[in-house]
Amino acid sequence: MKSKGFAKHYYFMLIPGFIWLTLFSIVPMFGIMIAFQNYNPGAGVFGSEFVGLETFRYMFELSDTVNVFFNTIFIAIMKIIGNLIVPLVFALMLNEVRYMGLKRSIQTIVYLPHFLSWVILGGVMLDIFAYGGPINQMLAAFGIDPILFFGREDLFPFLVVGSDVWKEFGFNTIIYLAALTGINPALYEAAGIDGASRQRMLWHVTLPGIRTTAVLLAVLSLGNVLNAGFDQIFNLYNPLVYSTGDIIDTWVYRAGLLNLQYELATAVGLLKSVAGFILISLSYYLAYRFTNYRIF
Repeated sequence: MKSKGFAKHYYFMLIPGFIWLTLFSIVPMFGIMIAFQNYNPGAGVFGSEFVGLETFRYMFELSDTVNVFFNTIFIAIMKIIGNLIVPLVFALMLNEVRYMGLKRSIQTIVYLPHFLSWVILGGVMLDIFAYGGPINQMLAAFGIDPILFFGREDLFPFLVVGSDVWKEFGFNTIIYLAALTGINPALYEAAGIDGASRQRMLWHVTLPGIRTTAVLLAVLSLGNVLNAGFDQIFNLYNPLVYSTGDIIDTWVYRAGLLNLQYELATAVGLLKSVAGFILISLSYYLAYRFTNYRIF
């Protein structure tokens, strides 16, 4: 009886979370109806004309739609690849450092950008790559003309991906370092007795030891294919790079809040949510299939 009463306290602790979930995630879902209406703000959700799938038909007729979805998928996939490979390589390199003081100092330095918002980092990036910024000053020293980095369509997606990897790879490195500590040291000792070099140990002991973690992170990241990072791109992009930098979230923001096309913005957002739900479900199925990972 005493244990049951103790467990009840945990359920009471969940109440604030359920209230937050209800107010900010469940109640707003009634707004999905706007995607199927000729929405009139004066009449409201229940007084606007129902038009069925007309908004979705109009959405697919727009030339911007295909471009926005392509930009989102391209930037998101590049981010996923970068945030899987760079932290893995860096964790393997950092794991070879034997001086713990230096190792911890490096880990702390690369970890710090994760805690800064894109409002701050966006301003830093724009200043660094500005027309008169330090990067262009370095290029000028080699006789290269200044480049308007964040005004060029061909460079913008790669600047977005690179800055995101720079911001997050320190945090993601911790996951791989934790996995590396789980490798049995006896395996390295046995490999050393057999005459294996450091490269052989890396290939035959270290990489197989963290293979499950790498596969799990890769599979779970599949659910973020349609999340290219609204905060980052919103603070970095401008009308000059809309053709390659505009993603679903920024397009929905402009269409819904700036251009007052509420039904169109809702339709695009709903389509993204449905596709995201399918991808997340698929990612958790694959995670269970290949790494025996499950939530419940």
